[in-house]
Amino acid sequence: MNRTILVVDDSPTVVKFVTLSLKNKGFTVVAACDGMDALEKMSNLSNSVDLIITDLNMPNLDGYGLIEAVRQNKQLDETPIIILSSEEEEEDRQRGIEVGASSYLVKPFKPKLLLTEVSKYL
Repeated sequence: MNRTILVVDDSPTVVKFVTLSLKNKGFTVVAACDGMDALEKMSNLSNSVDLIITDLNMPNLDGYGLIEAVRQNKQLDETPIIILSSEEEEEDRQRGIEVGASSYLVKPFKPKLLLTEVSKYL
């Protein structure tokens, strides 16, 4: 079964790198440049998203706001969410988990570590 992963980051370089890593493992990837874009793309998809990978610091709607919005949506509230952020302080990690993230990875990261996290949830 083909699984769909939503990658949300305002850095085109990060989106490209993560997308390539995931597509090489057979996943379908939908990219969004911020939280608002992600919510819009999720509402327009015919199939549901199986996993979300999001940055925290983005314009329009940050990662925390995106996670809160996803957790309030009854159709998406069980969707695993991996935060992929350059914020490495314990407070950031704690807040991410408190708002509903499943996992927290710090940039820079190794693709193998990301794929290991993804495989935990899919």
